[in-house]
This record gives sequence, C-alpha cells and structure tokens, in this order.
Amino acid sequence: MVSSHRSRNEISSFHHRSRRGIWLYMAWCLCVVAMSTGCATTGSSQDPHDSLESINRPLHNFNDYIDDKLMEPVVHTYIEYTPKPVRGGVSNFFDNIGEINVLLNNFLQGKGKQGLSDTGRFLVNSTVGVLGIFDVATSLGLEKHDEDFGQTLGVWGSEEGPYLTLPFYGPTTTRGIPDLAVSTLTNPIFYLNLPILAAGVTFAAPMMALSMIDKRARLDKGIHFRDEVALDTYVFTREAYLQRRQYLVYDGDPPQEEFLAEAEDLLDELEVEEELVPSPDGAQSQPNVQSTTTTIPSLSGQKVASSHE
Repeated sequence: MVSSHRSRNEISSFHHRSRRGIWLYMAWCLCVVAMSTGCATTGSSQDPHDSLESINRPLHNFNDYIDDKLMEPVVHTYIEYTPKPVRGGVSNFFDNIGEINVLLNNFLQGKGKQGLSDTGRFLVNSTVGVLGIFDVATSLGLEKHDEDFGQTLGVWGSEEGPYLTLPFYGPTTTRGIPDLAVSTLTNPIFYLNLPILAAGVTFAAPMMALSMIDKRARLDKGIHFRDEVALDTYVFTREAYLQRRQYLVYDGDPPQEEFLAEAEDLLDELEVEEELVPSPDGAQSQPNVQSTTTTIPSLSGQKVASSHE
C-alpha cells in the first residue's frame, strides 16, 4: 500500500511538471510577443515583417541544428522502417484530432456550413474510420479544411505582427501565438494525460512524441528541397511561411489590391537607376541600354506599363 501510494504521488508530481512546462513555454511565447511589440517600432530590418531578425536568425539556426542532430535521424529511421500505409494511418489519426480545432475556428470565422461539414467529417472518421486512422469522410465528399485561431484573428481584422521564430517550434507571427494555447486546449490528448503500465509513464508523452515525428516526416521532402536550393534558408523559410499564412487567411483568394501593390513594388525595383559601370580608362559611363516599354496585365484586367532604360 505504501508503494502504491508513493507511485500515485510520483505520477501526480510528473503530471504537474508536464503541465507546468507547457504553461511556462506559453508564458515565454507571450514574453516574446511583448518584447516584439516594443522592438517593432525601434528595430531596423530590411524586411518590414521581420523587425526581430537579429533574434529570429539565431533561433532559426538553433532549430536547424537540433533538427539535424536529433529529429532528422529519428525521422529518416521512421520513414525507412515504417510502411507507407502505416505512416498514412498515423497522419490521418493526428489530422482527425486536429479537426476539433478546425471546426471550432470555422464557427468563430462565421463559416457555419463549412463548420457543419467538418463536424460530420470528424464524427465519420472517428467512428467508421476507427479513431481517424482511415479517412472515410473524404471518399464521402466531406472535404478537409485547414483553419486555426491565428487565421481567425486575421479574419477578425487583427494585424499579422512581426515574424517570429520560436525555439523547438519554428516560424510563426505574433498573431499566431494565441493559437498555441487554443490548439493545445482543443487537443484531446492534452486531457488524456493518464498513467499506464508504470509510474511516470503517460499516454500523452509517447503520443506527443509520435505526433512530432509524424509532422517532421511530412515536412522532410520540403526541408530537403529548401536546403538544396535556398541560398539563405532563413529567408526562404520566412517568405514561404508568410505567403502560406496569407493564402490560408484569405482561403486562397487574397485581395487583388495586395497583389497589385506587390507588383508595383517589383516595378519600382526594376526602375531603380542602374549603377555606373567603370570604363577601361577609369571613367564611369552609363551603360547604353535601349529604352523599352513592357505592358504587364494585372489581376484587375488593367494594364501596367513599365519603362526600362
């Protein structure tokens, strides 16, 4: 009896430390948000979305180092020795758990029809699909969607805020920080932190580890591609993340004005006066380039004329 009582106390202590660790990490993220709001107005950066680049870059390098030394070997072993259908079932299982967060944010964004569809998708895959291991709902015409609280805040009009890189997590923005809490609180595994087999071993711990491995395995080809083609992996990751988030917030249809503004910025860069090229006699001369005018069709149907010299 004494041994059993002691084991229960150890388990309770382990649970307390686990939850305390999660909330401490979230508190750290909120501290980063507070710091970023102060630095955003005073920091200098070439990219207006990345006023905290001096902090983000070292954290990006740290995450890449951890990934190279720890996650990548584990994930490659997982991919090599786990049959693809099994990996697919694991991915489906965790996707199904994530549906709770998706359907909640559907309703928060006012997407009632999509929310009902995702509710049906979750119920079908949780039952007929055996806890989501098999994606039966897709074959029934219930399309999969991708929503989170960060997107909800964007739909509500919240500014994106500075780009952030979090240790052991990766890219996000200040607008995406609250989703860390919401996605955790809508994850059933968070509430199934029950002891099994031995003291200190929980259901959540191996499930969370498997979830991290599954997520990294899905990104493996993309990370390999980035490392192969990117001259600067930090900039590549940042731009890819920000563009994808914009795509998701607007459900794949961002306002045309934003595209036009980006096109105008590109034209402005092209029209910047060229640097003088040194001539053989030491003098500088402007390269003789014939003036041309390029007509660029915009998304609105109008045409933008760009003159290059």
